[in-house]
Amino acid sequence: MKTSRRQPYSQQRPQDLGDGVWSVPVPIPGNPLGYTLVYAIESPRGPVLVDAGWNHPDAWAALRDGLAALGLDVSDVSGVVVTHFHPDHAGLAGQVREASGAWIALHEADAALVRLMHSFGDSEHRSFQADMLRRAGAGDEDAEAATERRLSAPALPDRELRDGDLVDLPGRKLRAVHTPGHTPGHVCLHLEDADRLFTGDHVLPDITPHIGIYPYDRDDVDPLGDFLESLERVRTLGPLDALPAHEWIFPDVAARAAEIRHHHEDKLVRLAALLAERAEPPTIWETAAMMTWNRPWDQLSPMLRGMAAGEAAAHLRALEVRGVVGRVAGVDPVRFQALDS
Repeated sequence: MKTSRRQPYSQQRPQDLGDGVWSVPVPIPGNPLGYTLVYAIESPRGPVLVDAGWNHPDAWAALRDGLAALGLDVSDVSGVVVTHFHPDHAGLAGQVREASGAWIALHEADAALVRLMHSFGDSEHRSFQADMLRRAGAGDEDAEAATERRLSAPALPDRELRDGDLVDLPGRKLRAVHTPGHTPGHVCLHLEDADRLFTGDHVLPDITPHIGIYPYDRDDVDPLGDFLESLERVRTLGPLDALPAHEWIFPDVAARAAEIRHHHEDKLVRLAALLAERAEPPTIWETAAMMTWNRPWDQLSPMLRGMAAGEAAAHLRALEVRGVVGRVAGVDPVRFQALDS
C-alpha cells in the first residue's frame, strides 16, 4: 500500500530546485489539499511563474515572501503561465500582473471559459448549477444545498497558448503540452532543456485529479476520454522528473501516468458491472451514490456530492462513447442503461 508523503502547509518551505527553477508553497485556505506549489523559472527579463495560487491575502503574502526568501521580487516577474483556470492556480495571477506588469498566458480553451465566467452574474450561476443538479436526478433539497457561492472569475489572460507553443522564456525551452481532461484547456509545461515537466493537476504523485463533465448531461464532449488520451501522451514523453502543483516533486512521470490510467480503466469496468446489475436504469445522481469515493456517500458534503456527480457523469459518458452504456430515450432526468454486447 502506498504511503502518502503529503505534509501540512506549515512544514513547507520555498526551495531552490536547481537549473534556475524554484518552488514556493502557497496556501489554499480551508482546503484539504493545503497548498499549491508555484514554480518560478529564471529569465533575463525576470522570473516566469508557473501558476500563481489562490486569491487570498494569506496566499499573496506567502507568494511574495516566498519569492523574496529565494532572492526574487514579485515586482520583477515577467510572466505567469497558468496551467488551468481553477482558482488555486489562476487566482493570484491578476495581482501579480498588477504588481509587476507581467503577462498572463492560458490555453485558448480555458481562456474561453474565463471569458464566459466574466459574463455570468451570481444569480445566473446559481440558477445554472441548481438546474444542472436537478437534471442529473438530485432532489430539490440536494440541488439547493449543493449550489455553491460563485468565486470571483480569474483575470483574463493577455496571451493564449496552443499545443506545442513555446512560452516567452528567453534562453530556455518551455513548451506547452495540451492535456485536456481536468479542464478543457489544461496544459503541462515541458522544460525541454532540463528534462522536467510541470504537470499542474494532470499528474499528481498520490491522488488523482477530479475529472467531471458540466453540465452533467452533456453528450457532445468526453472529458475522461480526453484525460486518458492525455495521460498516454505524457507517458510517451518518457521518465521525466515531474513538478506537480500539489503534494511533492517525483521522478518518472510516465510510470505515474500509466498508473492513473489503470485506475480509471478499472473504475470504468466496475461501473459498467454495476449498471449491468441494475434492474432499473439509474440517474447520474443515483450512479454517483453507487460508486466508491474516499468517504461513504452519506458522509459527503453537498459540494462534494456535486463533484462526485460530475465525475460519475464523466465516467458514464466515457462508457457511452465506448458503446457500453446508453441513455434511456424520452425520460427526464437522464438515465443510463447497460447495453448488450
